[in-house]
Amino acid sequence: QVQLVESGGGVVQAGGSLRLSCAASGSIFSIGFMGWYRQAPGKQRELVAGITRFGSRNYADSVKGRFTISRDNANNTVWLQMNSLQPEDTAVYYCKAQAQLNAYWGQGTQVTVSS
Repeated sequence: QVQLVESGGGVVQAGGSLRLSCAASGSIFSIGFMGWYRQAPGKQRELVAGITRFGSRNYADSVKGRFTISRDNANNTVWLQMNSLQPEDTAVYYCKAQAQLNAYWGQGTQVTVSS
């Protein structure tokens, strides 16, 4: 089992920045991929950014150049640095960890960007 705890959400004006954190505990040795997803009201959950255990990253087109995902395997933490935030970035952001054949999710953290 893997437990994920997110933090760092909040309310920010357009053009501002936030940094999300996700701390993993439990069977952390088995974690491979970790990622951040988001879900806006009335929309499907979508991948924002992902990172493998070896540091390979991928981003949604809508956040490239604005968001950066990073990871510390020693401390079992993944971050999402979000810059130049826009109102369309408003959503609940979820951390996901893939451990062997299982996917684990955090509880979500709200990000609200005001115009």
